[in-house]
Amino acid sequence: MTIYVNGKETLLETGTNTIMTLIEYFELNPKVVIVERNKDIVAKENYESTILEKGDHIELVHFVGGG
Repeated sequence: MTIYVNGKETLLETGTNTIMTLIEYFELNPKVVIVERNKDIVAKENYESTILEKGDHIELVHFVGGG
């Protein structure tokens, strides 16, 4: 299935079908990532239940510590 992640067309592997599996695919920490799906923010408690659909536009924003 093809979706768009941070503006880039992305072909998902079989089994990557929820927000949580997408976060895991990109090796991000779900505690420090904000996900926008089709211009709507997805609540963290919905990451595992939100099913990705062909053509979705996903923005992944993660925080990086520093000083």
